[in-house]
Amino acid sequence: MGDTTISQDEIDALLKASNSGGGTAAPAADGGEDLTDEEKDTIGEVANISMGTAATTLFSLVNKKVEISTPVVSLARWDDIVNMYERPCVMVKISYTKGLNGSNILILKENDVKIITDLMMGGDGSNVDGEITELHLSAISEAMNQMMGSASTALSSMLNMVVDISPPQSDLIDLQEQVNGGDIDAFLNGTFVLIDFKMLIGDLVDSKMMQLYPISLAKEMCSLVANNMQEDSNATTEDLNYNPSAAPQPQQSQPQPVQQAPANNGVPYMQNPGSMPPPPSQPVVNSTVDVQGAQFTPFVSNITPQLANENIDLIMDVPLEVTVELGRTHKSIHDILEFAPGTIIELNKIAGEPVDVLVNGKYVAKGEVVVIEESFGVRITEIVK
Repeated sequence: MGDTTISQDEIDALLKASNSGGGTAAPAADGGEDLTDEEKDTIGEVANISMGTAATTLFSLVNKKVEISTPVVSLARWDDIVNMYERPCVMVKISYTKGLNGSNILILKENDVKIITDLMMGGDGSNVDGEITELHLSAISEAMNQMMGSASTALSSMLNMVVDISPPQSDLIDLQEQVNGGDIDAFLNGTFVLIDFKMLIGDLVDSKMMQLYPISLAKEMCSLVANNMQEDSNATTEDLNYNPSAAPQPQQSQPQPVQQAPANNGVPYMQNPGSMPPPPSQPVVNSTVDVQGAQFTPFVSNITPQLANENIDLIMDVPLEVTVELGRTHKSIHDILEFAPGTIIELNKIAGEPVDVLVNGKYVAKGEVVVIEESFGVRITEIVK
């Protein structure tokens, strides 16, 4: 007989195979149930829509193109996070205050938080030296507040209910120290839902962001989505099952029997011609239409010249521009470019000829130039009609 000793690895493998057998979900380490594949798909779709909206909000904050990949949903424990993620990192806790019960956690890399903070402060994203400060934590909290706020709005539409969050809390943590100290959110002590995103911000950030949900909250969201979809399906079914025969139907006119008559060149008359269309070869003529010519009332003006003269007082104070034109001429661009102090320009008026008087550019009178003390003036000699 050979050696029948079973190693610890073999025992673990047997226990794992035993727990995974059957069609029902096995109990998770935190006492809850695992998610089915259908529930994982639902959570993935919810996260995809929510984080897509959040990416648009982040774009407005950093003024850089933001892309968040399709999420990958799985179940994990805290040890899995410790093994797969950089240390230290920034943990952002978001609690639901309306619509949903519980909280979720976002985990971002330290360098990504520094880049986002620098972009929000108006920088180019290159100021990533030094340690994380309160300024970084405050900035990322505000960014997550706006991102998850817009995500909650999208979630409200999907669940057909109001979903609201409290202001996020951000902390810089060392994953190993955090789990050793036990200072983590309660649901992280057991199995939870892990959602992986790949986040791209311009050409500055190309890394992973994680979102953690308690299984109970994930199941609640799946249930709400399923109920909302069922309500929509019932409404659609009611529309399809609607019986139009129950509604009042319009009365249809019955064709009247045709009475033969020798008139009209042997073509039979119908007792009620309006209830049936005439044969294709017969034009439709409606003899009841009364066509008359249009008649218009003659226009009579009630304004008398005296009344018009009285109304002109309303515009007596309107200012007008009066211009006196001494003469005109035409020059080429070449001649104008040769203008210099002392250049004499010959006009088209003869010396002593009356000058033109214009009001708002309209030629109204002629006059002669006079000198009044030290100023020029024009004496009107003729009114142009």
